[in-house]
Amino acid sequence: MTTNKNGLPELLAPAGSYKALEAAVNAGADAVYLGMSGFNARANAANFSDGELKSAIADAHAAGVRVHVTLNTLIYDREMREFLSCAEKAGNAGADALIVADPGGAAAILRTMPGLKLHASTQMSVHSTAGGVLLRDSGFSRVVLAREMPENEIASFCKNAGVEAEIFIHGALCVCHSGQCLFSSLVGGRSGNRGECAQPCRLPYKTPGGVGYPLSLKDLCLALRVPEILSLGVSSLKIEGRMKPPDYVGAVVSVWRRLLDGRRPATPDEMKYLSDVFSRSGFTSGYFDGKIGGDMLGVRSDDDKRRSASVGIPVNAAVKKDPLSPSGMIFDSSGYEKKEPANAKKRQKTAFFYDPSQLTEKAADYFDTVFLPVERIGEALRLGKRFNGAALPPVIFDGEEKEISRLLDLCEKNGIRHLLVGNAGHLRLAKGRALTIHGDLRLNVCNGESMAEREREGFADCILSPELTLPRIRDIGGASLATVYGRIPLMVTEKCAGLECGNCDRCEKGKNVLTDRMGKTFPVLRTFRHRSVIYNSVPVYMGDRKADLRRADIRGMHFIFTVETQRQIDGIIEAFEKGTPLTGGAGFRRIR
Repeated sequence: MTTNKNGLPELLAPAGSYKALEAAVNAGADAVYLGMSGFNARANAANFSDGELKSAIADAHAAGVRVHVTLNTLIYDREMREFLSCAEKAGNAGADALIVADPGGAAAILRTMPGLKLHASTQMSVHSTAGGVLLRDSGFSRVVLAREMPENEIASFCKNAGVEAEIFIHGALCVCHSGQCLFSSLVGGRSGNRGECAQPCRLPYKTPGGVGYPLSLKDLCLALRVPEILSLGVSSLKIEGRMKPPDYVGAVVSVWRRLLDGRRPATPDEMKYLSDVFSRSGFTSGYFDGKIGGDMLGVRSDDDKRRSASVGIPVNAAVKKDPLSPSGMIFDSSGYEKKEPANAKKRQKTAFFYDPSQLTEKAADYFDTVFLPVERIGEALRLGKRFNGAALPPVIFDGEEKEISRLLDLCEKNGIRHLLVGNAGHLRLAKGRALTIHGDLRLNVCNGESMAEREREGFADCILSPELTLPRIRDIGGASLATVYGRIPLMVTEKCAGLECGNCDRCEKGKNVLTDRMGKTFPVLRTFRHRSVIYNSVPVYMGDRKADLRRADIRGMHFIFTVETQRQIDGIIEAFEKGTPLTGGAGFRRIR
């Protein structure tokens, strides 16, 4: 466990610019995290050039402050050499660790530059002990945990995972589980997984009460929970905010420094001060407390802005500039060669059905593998449906694993032999079972290195990221599939989003929708433990573009059925067989 000289967890501050770094150091941060000019999840922050990076790390080290460099976006195959070059530059500049989100990129760094310390970004969606163990065994020294994990789940991770844990304690919250959001990318053309999120969650949507903000969360603040946090065994406490100005960074870090050194919760005056510096209708600790509901919602009001403007915090930007001795780290990536996946592509058709009642005889005959949600297997068996696969939910906390294991027992008992898995941390649930493991698109496989890594972990094949273009799909190879029909899941929310855009009865029937300002409707469907999945307003359809699929060497084809009727499903299959366009509906999305 990383601790400072007082035996406390590391206080980790954002540094979106040189001035913000100076503010963080002067306010008492133990470490800062910052991005280079590319491959970081805050592409619109000022960030650091190569020359600035070396100076920044030297200045921070001179003040006794560690520097973690973010290379936390997904990587395409033709970018891998440049990505590794950035990692090498960060290492040579003296970075204490790299924060990485792409499993293929991480594997390539560990193979070519074994001296670098890697931290797993929250974009890797680690929310269970098993996920931490897998990354520890892969070579990571720290995991940035999912922000949705409650206190007891964090404690379980720290006790059992055998790897350092970093948690967020202050700053903006995403309503979607990190690494699982495709809303900005597929609807707005700006990928959150590539550092360009347009924040559609902060926009207004139609609600039962008119127009509201059903996806916009208040900022996180755990300043009242300091004693509990210190008892968990976490190694690092992270403040979000690389897009925030230096005044914000200095103010928030200084308060947290006092609280940690005093091992005490914030006073009412300190909470008011933090709120005045920046908040969205106040703060929330809902995820940490396990109290998830509508009171977590909040927007940046005019009153919030006026209070922030009135705080006016001066920042002392004086930092020592004593030079550091060279790190001695020498890397040679000139011999780097792309690692090809081992398995050849197989011609197959697979499908996921949200509702067992959707599964028709025609579909059961057409698809090689049919996946149904594991929590609805009993329902499917009662209906007498023919299927051979189950799909795990996108999120499974430690405390939920026993229930999933019982459902997998039911699957095995009834001859189910295929399992669709969207989080590598869930592999442990399938261990020792007679199940073939298939990777869902939630794994965000975007390059050949990631495909090879998933195969090494035990996946027989993977559905590739829907963010990929046809040429990038062709680059990957391996036992991969592409989604050629269906509404892509855009968000997985820990809170029941259905309550904000409909009601429990409509949620039970799968009728809730999110309606944006343009009148587009996005289905909101319930998943395991009342979490919600928000699907795209239009489906992908490539049935009349088979020549394009062949040119991209796509043989494995995956279909997603969510709100379609049985008649529609049979019509889609027939159109795909004939290679004809679909008619009706609000249009379709294409893989370009």
